[in-house]
Amino acid sequence: MELGKLEVYQISLKLSEEIWNIYSILPADLNFNIGSQVLRSIDSIGANVAEGFGRFHYRDSIKFYYNARGSLWESKHWVYLLNKRELIENEKYEKIVIDMEMLGKKLNGFIKSIKEKSNDK
Repeated sequence: MELGKLEVYQISLKLSEEIWNIYSILPADLNFNIGSQVLRSIDSIGANVAEGFGRFHYRDSIKFYYNARGSLWESKHWVYLLNKRELIENEKYEKIVIDMEMLGKKLNGFIKSIKEKSNDK
């Protein structure tokens, strides 16, 4: 299987693009604090999935998938603050939250399947 065909990776890239679009229109002073934080955390999800995918052993890869899940929760925090501080519209916020919730469920299922594979070895 290819990395680009993994659903969790595809969803993480979609979220990265959505956050980039928000980041790119934030005022410059906000890009250096909350903007860069949310961008780094959201990009970290896909980066950790990619790194885990590139590992040889299932057990080694699982820790990167857990890191991806942690980055997802951090991203939820930053997106919540963007909305609370009225830096993104409610409609956009709600769409991103739905996408993040879906990614969380998919990521949990993916981790579970990898764990099952690691137990087979």
